[in-house]
Amino acid sequence: MTEDIDFEIDPSILPKKVKRKPLGPPSVIADDLYITYRVFGGRRGGTAKQRKSLWDKAISLGRPSTGPITHVPAVKGVSFVAHHGESVAILGTNGSGKSTLLRAIAGLLPPTEGRVYTSAEPELLGVNAAMLPRLTGERNIMIGGLALGLSSKEVRESVEHVADFAELGDFLYLPMTSYSSGMASRLRFAISTIRSPEILMIDEALATGDASFRKKSMARIEEIRESAGTVFFVSHSLASVRAMCTRALWIEKGVLVADGDVDEVADAYQEFVDRRTNASSGANLK
Repeated sequence: MTEDIDFEIDPSILPKKVKRKPLGPPSVIADDLYITYRVFGGRRGGTAKQRKSLWDKAISLGRPSTGPITHVPAVKGVSFVAHHGESVAILGTNGSGKSTLLRAIAGLLPPTEGRVYTSAEPELLGVNAAMLPRLTGERNIMIGGLALGLSSKEVRESVEHVADFAELGDFLYLPMTSYSSGMASRLRFAISTIRSPEILMIDEALATGDASFRKKSMARIEEIRESAGTVFFVSHSLASVRAMCTRALWIEKGVLVADGDVDEVADAYQEFVDRRTNASSGANLK
């Protein structure tokens, strides 16, 4: 399970360790937050197929045919208060619920129980940059900028900068169907970072492009972090977390395990992953 922590991050792309800012008023409050997914199970087993009458078929129209519903709790009773001026990491192993928590804070997932209060509309980096493959890069920049709340004049003034940042060259005027996956991801990142929101949420956004572009992306995120009031950052790279954040929330199996100084929580999390990895390796050797 070593994929839970990225030990191979290139130190050269990391910014200097973030300086702590004086904390302002609360920007995000999570109050006893629960997120539960409903999963439709498989059909009940049986050795013989039963033929349904026309009446049975009629009354079953519109009902799920996949069997009983299973409720899967992804976030369980998480509470915290984040303030303006904080950079907050969300740590956790695969499937722990960290990305679910991030999307709930961003307003993309409705809470099953509890509430999330925010001082402004959070922006999840990359999500708002909806790409239309049949349109040119230029048109996608225009549409993406307008979707982010920029005026037509602001978007037009941003086109050249976004295209240069994404390294599009002459592809700016070609349909995105002609783009490579790397080129499309660079453009998506560049569009989503046109403006600096008050509450910024980043989910593994640094895995974009090659090493050179990741370094440029990191620098851009650092600029946004400086101007944004609060930043939430989900990543498997503890090196990135330690450099970019001042506080960490560790969530495991949907439960908030620790909340505190980023280095203290990251140390505890790394020890947990190391123990689990060693236990798994020992079991495989038997």
